Amino acid sequence: MLFAVICTDKPGSLDVRLANRPDHVEFLKGLGDRLKLAGPFTGEDGDGMNGSLLVLEADSIAEARLIACEDPYAVAGLFDKTDIRPWKRVISNMGD
Repeated sequence: MLFAVICTDKPGSLDVRLANRPDHVEFLKGLGDRLKLAGPFTGEDGDGMNGSLLVLEADSIAEARLIACEDPYAVAGLFDKTDIRPWKRVISNMGD
């Protein structure tokens, strides 16, 4: 089952994001095929980073929550809010 993990950074926490980014990226790579896509939310101009979107494959929402809680960004206290929702892929035109 797929789950969207939607995270919003705490205001003024770009330094926390940048300091933990290498560990976060390694964590995501370690998820292997369970990670379907990932990337940061940006400002309206496409600059900066202020949140994250992950799509994970997990057996349950509880497992998806556990994965999200182990993310170095979450451990560092970067997120103000994390929302995890079951998600169903219908169309994908990303090609990469």
